[in-house]
Amino acid sequence: MRMARIVGCVSLTPRSGRPQGSIVERRRVAFVIFDGFQPLDLVGPHEVFGHASALTGAYHCEVVAHRAGLVRSSSGLRVQASGGVIEVSPAGIDTLVVTGGSGVDQARLDSSLTSWIAEAGRGARRVASVCSGVFLLAAAGLLTRQRVTTHWALDGKLRREHPALAVDCDPIFVRDGRIWTSAGVTAGMDLALALVEDDLGREVAHSVAQELVLFLRRPGSQSQFSVPLWSAQPRTEPIRAALSAIHSDPGARHGIADLAMHAGLSTRHLQRRFTAEVGMPPAAYVERVRIEAARRALAQSDDPLEVIARRCGFGTAETLRRAFHRTARVAPADYRNRFRTAGDLP
Repeated sequence: MRMARIVGCVSLTPRSGRPQGSIVERRRVAFVIFDGFQPLDLVGPHEVFGHASALTGAYHCEVVAHRAGLVRSSSGLRVQASGGVIEVSPAGIDTLVVTGGSGVDQARLDSSLTSWIAEAGRGARRVASVCSGVFLLAAAGLLTRQRVTTHWALDGKLRREHPALAVDCDPIFVRDGRIWTSAGVTAGMDLALALVEDDLGREVAHSVAQELVLFLRRPGSQSQFSVPLWSAQPRTEPIRAALSAIHSDPGARHGIADLAMHAGLSTRHLQRRFTAEVGMPPAAYVERVRIEAARRALAQSDDPLEVIARRCGFGTAETLRRAFHRTARVAPADYRNRFRTAGDLP
């Protein structure tokens, strides 16, 4: 059996803010994979913890599967599992991360794997899943009535199979107590950065993001339905120019005449081409972008609702409240209370 805790002597970089040569207790982070797992669900979070450990010595990462050896991912990439469920002790795991992938339905029929996940999860300080890994957590009996998320395409399936869960497939990751769940693939890196920040602070998480050349550490409250997902991409430069103006400053004037000027088209021509290329009228698109901007502001700042409303182009707090109810089906204050964490604030 493996050691539950690994204690090491580390030499830390000045950026970590910790004294060089200090003794730290390394936390076990166990990643669960299976035949047909999504490789980015593993590699992304594993790299985040690996880089954080290089800075601080805080983690020991291991990859667990049904048996030790090469495991074939959904893309054909083979990954070496350092141990199988027979020889790897589930005791003493600090953070359990279960990957997703096209093979998850078969994996959750593997009683030895789900039993190991159940035992490891019950003893772990934190339990996390990436994408469809949430189905494995449910199969292991680790979920009861928690609020969870997964990839937006699996929303209906998760609701049907587990009606007791509070499924919310809008945010990229969700924390409910010690259970953390995320949307698909790259969202697993956002989740891992949040776990690192929860342990080691914002500065270390930011350093890891810089090392990995991540343009932005996204808060969990950010919608899965970012612009590339909920709208078609414009085919022509005039419409791209109009969209660029909207995104560069959501709070600016974006009436049909303003957008037509940016596009170099008549208002009638802009209205027709915008709707045809983007899939929705300009006014609806502008409101959606402003809602996304307001979501981020609510989650990442303590600014009053009136200030956020003006900055995001709604004019008044009441207009923002109505738009929020219409699109997010929740009041802005409730959204802020649900999604804001200390780590999200500047």
